[in-house]
Amino acid sequence: MITFKTLKWKNFLSTGNQYIEINLQKASSTLIIGDNGSGKSTLLDALCFALFNRPFRDIKKEQLVNTINNADCEIQVTFKLGNKNYRVVRGIKPNIFEIYCNDVLINQDASNIDYQNMLEQNILKCNYRAFCQVVILGSSSYEPFMHLRARYRREVVEEILDIRVFTHMDLLLRQKQGELSKTVQDVKYRYDLMSEKYQLQKKYFTDLQNRDNSDIDDKHDQLKENRKYSEQYNEQLQKLNEQIISTKDSIKDKDEFKKKSNQLAKLEAKIETNLLNHKKTLEFFEQNDTCNTCTQPIDQNFKVNKISSEKEKITELENGLKDLLNEIVKTETKINEMAKVSEKITDLNIEAAKINTSIDEINRHSNRLNDEIVRLQSEQENTNKIAIELEEIKTELEKVDVEKNKVIEEKKYIDIAREILNDTGVKSKIIKKYLPIMNQLINKYLQAMDFFINFHLDEEFNETIKSRFRDNFVYNSFSEGEKLRIDLALLFTWRTIAKMKNSTNTNLLILDEIFDSSLDTTGTEDFFKILKELTNENTFIISHKGDIMFDKFTNIIKFEKYKNFTRIA
Repeated sequence: MITFKTLKWKNFLSTGNQYIEINLQKASSTLIIGDNGSGKSTLLDALCFALFNRPFRDIKKEQLVNTINNADCEIQVTFKLGNKNYRVVRGIKPNIFEIYCNDVLINQDASNIDYQNMLEQNILKCNYRAFCQVVILGSSSYEPFMHLRARYRREVVEEILDIRVFTHMDLLLRQKQGELSKTVQDVKYRYDLMSEKYQLQKKYFTDLQNRDNSDIDDKHDQLKENRKYSEQYNEQLQKLNEQIISTKDSIKDKDEFKKKSNQLAKLEAKIETNLLNHKKTLEFFEQNDTCNTCTQPIDQNFKVNKISSEKEKITELENGLKDLLNEIVKTETKINEMAKVSEKITDLNIEAAKINTSIDEINRHSNRLNDEIVRLQSEQENTNKIAIELEEIKTELEKVDVEKNKVIEEKKYIDIAREILNDTGVKSKIIKKYLPIMNQLINKYLQAMDFFINFHLDEEFNETIKSRFRDNFVYNSFSEGEKLRIDLALLFTWRTIAKMKNSTNTNLLILDEIFDSSLDTTGTEDFFKILKELTNENTFIISHKGDIMFDKFTNIIKFEKYKNFTRIA
């Protein structure tokens, strides 16, 4: 379990040159209050930036430094994991990234990316997305579990169940599998060449043993045969080379198509983002008559025009996305076709190499025949020497055969291991085992908040929601308050599962302004009932409604602005 102890920062956002320090273990429940812009939510940004090099809100890195002092921005977070105490220090101007274990700096020889991966994979054992699902529920940049795409939902659950290691192993094995495939192909090629060489040498040795006075004539006949085969092989080789050149011309645009595919993928992501933004804007104007910022009524003509404009933009973007997807399919089809052509070229090159080898071997054989003719004219050939050479070739052939069988067997084991480690293998078995527990916990927490629905996640983490009258719903069918109850139930479920697995298990729970928007009075009371049942938790709640909830907290922190700098009042 990760036990967070302290968090402090200076020259971060609106904080000045004096550290603001928060004891994360001081109380089981802490209320954070303050006026708008006083720096309440800076706690979230500081914690996420210190651990994952990115703030919780959508703020550029260069904007995190206090604009007045414009230097010496630093955040430190301390936590305990087992019997080890860690301290992470991250700064801007100058850039700092240091990890201390029991006050000893961990080796920084690796790159910043590898250093960050070590922090997430070896120490925290979770990434940013999983951390936010278990620790933070905010009103700004928080993306609820139900808003995530299917593969990101799976990634979060894998982190919580501590089975992401299987994914990393699968990635490593995939690279190893590719290397072994090439090795198998190479060793088979070597074995074929060696086998052909052995057969030719063996035939040559047999001819030497059976020779008589007429051997010279036989050698001349063999030379004629070799020339004949050599001419045939050269004709085949010329045709193959011409075929290789013509085939290569058909895939000369391969790199351009790959570049186009990457550009189309980036454009798809951009269009999807714009489409989502316009849908959110449309949803706001369709469901609201009052501006949630200035609380002023929205002009109806402006609202109608805005809704119409957004619908037109959405239609335009959806049509563009459809055309783009068609173009992506065409491009990927062309790339696949080119890949098949590349494989054909590889096969042709291998065939050409075999022919060249055969020609070389024929030439060498012809040279040996010429030498043999000379030697036969002068003396008897020493067959014992040839016998030793043949035995050496045989021994080498046996070694290559052993190597070939070993590589093929190793690849077979890698193939089986990948079958086990992929999404349909052992991970699927583990997830299937925990799904009933997850669904039971989600419904338990929903009922604790007086929300009586039957919520069910399947193995692909798609939801099925039924009311008490067995009507079917989806997440987006509910009001914002009901959605928030589902988000809270999922949050508490992931924390419970994390404790069971001791994976992304932490004492910290931070809720940012969730009581100020969608959660009604009954929902708030139900939420506090659940909080009371949690043990070893340090809950921080950021709210504008603090004055009506003072009696529910054991600790209260108030942020305020003093001379344009944030401080704790």
